[in-house]
Parts: sequence; structure tokens; C-alpha cells
Amino acid sequence: MKKTLITLLALTLLHTGCKEGDFLTKVNPNTITQDTFWKSSSDYQSALTTVYGALQFPTVSGGFRLQCEEVMTDLGGTDSWYPGFTFRILTFNDATQYVNDKWNQLYVGIFRANQVIERVQKTDLPFAKGEKEQIEAQARALRAFFYFDLVQAYGKGVLHTAVPKSAAEMKKPLATKEEITAQVILPDLEYAITNLPQNWTGVDLGRTSKGMAQVLLGKVYLYDKQWNKAAELFKDVIDSKVYSLVNDPMDNFTDRNEMNAESIFEVAFNGTYGTGANAAVVDDTPFTNGAESSDFAAVLAPLPRGGFNTLVPSYFIHELFVNDQMDPANPVNTNRKESLRMYASIFPRRSESPYYQLDNTQTAFFNAFISAYVKKFTNWYQYKNEDPINNKTGINFRHIRLADVYLMYAEAILNARGEAAVDEAIQYIDLVRARAGVITLRKYIADNGGQFPQLHISKQVHGAQPKVAANAANVLTHIQRVERPLELAFEGHRWKDLKRWGIAKQVYDQLRVEETWRINNKALFTANFPPLYIPGSNIRPDFQLASQNYNPANHDYFPIPSIEVQANDNLLDR
Repeated sequence: MKKTLITLLALTLLHTGCKEGDFLTKVNPNTITQDTFWKSSSDYQSALTTVYGALQFPTVSGGFRLQCEEVMTDLGGTDSWYPGFTFRILTFNDATQYVNDKWNQLYVGIFRANQVIERVQKTDLPFAKGEKEQIEAQARALRAFFYFDLVQAYGKGVLHTAVPKSAAEMKKPLATKEEITAQVILPDLEYAITNLPQNWTGVDLGRTSKGMAQVLLGKVYLYDKQWNKAAELFKDVIDSKVYSLVNDPMDNFTDRNEMNAESIFEVAFNGTYGTGANAAVVDDTPFTNGAESSDFAAVLAPLPRGGFNTLVPSYFIHELFVNDQMDPANPVNTNRKESLRMYASIFPRRSESPYYQLDNTQTAFFNAFISAYVKKFTNWYQYKNEDPINNKTGINFRHIRLADVYLMYAEAILNARGEAAVDEAIQYIDLVRARAGVITLRKYIADNGGQFPQLHISKQVHGAQPKVAANAANVLTHIQRVERPLELAFEGHRWKDLKRWGIAKQVYDQLRVEETWRINNKALFTANFPPLYIPGSNIRPDFQLASQNYNPANHDYFPIPSIEVQANDNLLDR
């Protein structure tokens, strides 16, 4: 998303005063100021572009978010020398860089959105029919998105709905998650739903839409356990027929079919714009051009292929993909050994796929601890290496896609209607499973006397997977422990899921038991020991300290950054 000169304007909160006659009061006619900007509808569109630009920040849609939030879940592991390790073992604090950066970057987005909303509400400039309302609706949908991310990360925040006009207005006290939701997120999304088109076409693809606002509002209600309201919004999006599952899951994680039929909210990146700028450079740095690219691939790719493998799949998610067995009757599985979503998501040892133009026998770059690498959002399918200098990739990041909506809808109706919703919930789960080429729940149930296996139980450790009845409670567990981690792995949803369900401790404890078994039986592990095929006797201890350290009061939300507390004494009662 190309930047405009409004970037510098958007970062200016206060003006310094000068004595009359001071040469500093002279206006440079070539400089954009508050007085010379906001003179046409195109200025408002340019300002709106900077709000979209904030979506590209590393803690919002980039690799920094991945390695510090996804690594807190059951899906990822890392090494002690990487920044994410403090999140893997849950020792982050109010001075940790990511905790500070995420707060700052979300508030840059909120400030930019507030600037557009405030200006467009007051202006009497002429706009094309509906344009003014659509500009405001887009800015409000984005402000709601930033605030939703903020309250889910910190549990509270400073509530700004207008551009601060003084230092005193900057120093507001903390508001609760409930206050921010009621005063900003809900009204913003309701306005967006009323004033945005169902979807955009052509050069406008990627803008916030009615569908995006409906799904985000549905998530607000889902997280608040207002099941019927959530289900109604999700079903409206499903029934609109605007969106459909793409045939190949890979189309959601590469640059070959971006803004596709499954995509509901997608952040655009460009790997060639801003040549020479590192992907970590963002557009909130004065006098610096942002890279406009993502660093996702650098975070995930292996070291010998230009990345840092800062986040690698946990043994749990690797085995879960293996346990997710192929359906030989599904036509997508002709001559396949891996499901479509496994092929698109991870590169395990003994994979059937090529990887960075190497065939599947050339896996010497696997170290002893790693059983798989992440494929999603990397260029494994087209290049030999990632960009080793600037860590840039142009693959877009999808925040919301239809498969996620199907699974959230199934969850909502099961919670709302219980046993009466089981058949319909399975219908939507199986749409996702059938697309992946794996055995559907209906087939498991038909073949096993009304039961299906608990696929999240490690067969390697426990020998077998108990079968359970197809009731509401067990199907909900399947969504939580199997379907969402498999379908949405490494897409930024998992930590929010674990803590809203209240199962993080349960998950950590189970995986610690399985990890301990592997450590105690490390003599078994050779390059021929299925399903992980880890050579040598080294097992990465991802969950030993996480299980011991986890306390929901300390870890479900990040602390308010210490630098913010130092600057605003109204936050001392945090």
C-alpha cells in the first residue's frame, strides 16, 4: 500500500509556538501542513491510506507478532537466543520490546484513524455520492480492528476517540476492555456494516468491507459468549454468497491468488516497493520510507534458505497433521500422501513436497531438534532462498478468511443450541475438512458406530486415540483441539483462542506430559522413528517451563508498557 506525504502529518500531535517575526514562523510553500491539507476528497483518501498502512506494522500483521504471540501457543517452538523465547517460557514483562512495540504501533493506527474520522465528520467539502460515509466507515472499521487487537492483547487501554489537542489530553486513565468495546468497537463496526459495500472490486480490493465488519463484530460477541448474536452475524456472511472456499488451501498463503474468494480481510504487502529498505522498517519513522513488505518469510524459513527459523512447528502440531488422515475416496487425493493443508502449512521430515527447489531427500539443513518447518507465508514454492539482506517478501497476510468463519459459526451454534446444533456444526466443519482432503467427521461417525477419534491425542506417546460420541461437548473439543489449530495454524488466532476458552493450562500440561515421555524415551528416536523422524536424542523442551510458569492473571494479557506508565502518571493505577 503506497504511502503519501500525510505520514509525517499524521505523526504531528502538537505545534511549538514562536515569537512574532521569528523566521521559524515562515511557511514553506512546499510543505504539507494541517492548513494546506484536507482540501479535497483525494486528500481524505490519501489520509485513509495511512490508516491501512498501519496494518503492515510487524506487531500487527508481521513476523514480530508471529514469533512473540504464536509461540505462546501449542503450535510453536523456538530457541533461547531468539526474542520469542521469553514468550515461549512466559517470562515477558512490562519492559519487553514486543510488549512496548505492539502498544505503540496499534496506537499509531488508532491515531491515524481518529484523524480521518474527526476531519471527515466536520468537513463540508463536496464528495461523490456515498464517498464521505465510506471513508468514515473504513476508518472506523480499522479503528475497531486496532482496538480489538489492543484489548485482546492488554485487557485494557487508553480510550482515544479524537485527536488529542494537548499534552493533558494525552494523559488519560486506563479504560477497561468492556468500556472500549461498548464505546468504540461496537458502534464503529455497526456504522461500518451500514455504510460499507459487501465487497470491493478492481483496484479497491483489500479495503474493509461489510463482510469484514460483520465477522469482526461476530468475533466480539463470540469472545463475549453472546453465542446467538455471533452466530447470526457469521451466518449472514456465509449466506451472502460473496465468499467461498478456494479449492487449494495454498492460495491463502502465497502471492499467486491474493484477494481471492475466501479472503475477507487481507493486508497487502509488496516485496519490490521501497527497494533497499529492510522489511522491519515501518512508516512511522520520520524521514524514513517503509519497506511495504513483510518479514514473515524471514521469521519462518530455515537458516540455509535465507531465514532464521525463529518459529518452528511444535511436535504437537506436526503429529496432529500426521494424525489428520487422508480420505482415499476424496478426488483431491490422487497420488497424494499428505493432506492439502499439511502440504500448504508445514514441511516435515520425509515430506512428499519439494522445498525451496530441493527435493524431499535433501533435508540436511534440519537440525537435531526440528521435526518440521513452517511453509505458510514463505516463498518455498518459487525461490531457492528468501531475501537474506532485507528479509522482504510480498506475500499478503490474511486476518480473516471464510474457513475461519465456518469454524466460528460451528462453535457459536454448538454453544447456543447444544445437541440440536451438532449436525449443522459438523456440516461446516466437514466443508473445511473435505477441502483439505482428510476424512470427514461424518465418515468417522458412520464407520465407528456414531463415534470419532480424538485426533489431538498423541498416538506416538499414548499408543491409541480414544473414540468419543458425536455430541456437542466432544465436537466443541474437536474444534478447539483439532480443527482450528490445523486449519488456522500460524495465522495469529491461536493465543486468543486458548485464553478465551480457558484451556491454556490444560494444553500446556498435556503437552508437557507428552514432551516428558519423548525426553525419557529419547533412545528410541532415530531418523527412522515415526511420525517425527527426529535423528539423534535431542528433544526440544517447548512446554516444560510454560506448564510450570503459566498463571492466567499474569500471562493472559500483556502488562501496560513501563515507558507508557512513566509518561502518563494516570496509568499508575493499572
